[in-house]
Amino acid sequence: MSTLDDWTAAVVAELGIADLVDGRTRDLVLDMTKDVAHGVARPAAPLTAYLMGLAAGRAGSADEAAAYGARISEMALAWENPEEPRTGAAEDRAARRERRTSADG
Repeated sequence: MSTLDDWTAAVVAELGIADLVDGRTRDLVLDMTKDVAHGVARPAAPLTAYLMGLAAGRAGSADEAAAYGARISEMALAWENPEEPRTGAAEDRAARRERRTSADG
């Protein structure tokens, strides 16, 4: 097992939520936070994960909770960062990343 798997298993056991978490859940949260970190701002990722967890706790099913993650990812990918030039929500993520790299460099 990887460090991530070990950590996830330890936290799941500590919180007593083994019946609520599986590999799909982990991947969903990691993908969503990656999209938020790259599409909005890095500090927004953990905050968004927490907010999604609150919403997931109120969800009626695992599928409904998973749908929240997908919706948040879509929002993040379409987010217009006011610190970057406005080019429209359909801008390709690779081009956005390239612009950031050029600015850093």
